[in-house]
Amino acid sequence: MPSPVTVRRAGVSLTLCCTLLAGATACGGSSEDTAAASAPSASSSAEKQKFAKTRFVANAGLAAGATYQWIVKPYRAGKFKKGANGRKFALVKAGLAGAFTYNRLKAATKNAKGDPTLSKAVAPLTSGIDALKDLPSKLRKGEGTDSVVNSFDDIIKDVKGAGSSAGAEVKDKVPSAGELSKG
Repeated sequence: MPSPVTVRRAGVSLTLCCTLLAGATACGGSSEDTAAASAPSASSSAEKQKFAKTRFVANAGLAAGATYQWIVKPYRAGKFKKGANGRKFALVKAGLAGAFTYNRLKAATKNAKGDPTLSKAVAPLTSGIDALKDLPSKLRKGEGTDSVVNSFDDIIKDVKGAGSSAGAEVKDKVPSAGELSKG
């Protein structure tokens, strides 16, 4: 004679199997249906990315915050000068912030493509953003910090201006150290 626990387990197993089987057959369809569902459809760039302006503002805001907090502000405080207390640490953080800024600005330009007005405003800035690619390593090494800091600051100002001209005002949002290290 089976115990009540064994019967209960068998009942649960049988119910689960029937539910999975019914679900699998209900979800199944003809191969034509699945082929039509997986075929890409034509859509505009605005449809490809929802909330393009919002994403642009978020990404550009993070880039602006990181630039100000870990590049411009320490530079103005003299942390990048030879012999300054904590110089190496400040330069490493600035290098990380530079890489983070570059990453978020690339994402912001990608987001801008989803909105026609924003796309036109940000398009002229792509070459300037691309020029930032090699600058984080220069910051980490402490090479030419004056020109590097000015490059980052100028691009951030240009991106903010382009955003506000397209109706997407960018405000600085300082990322956490964890966000900064993730890139």
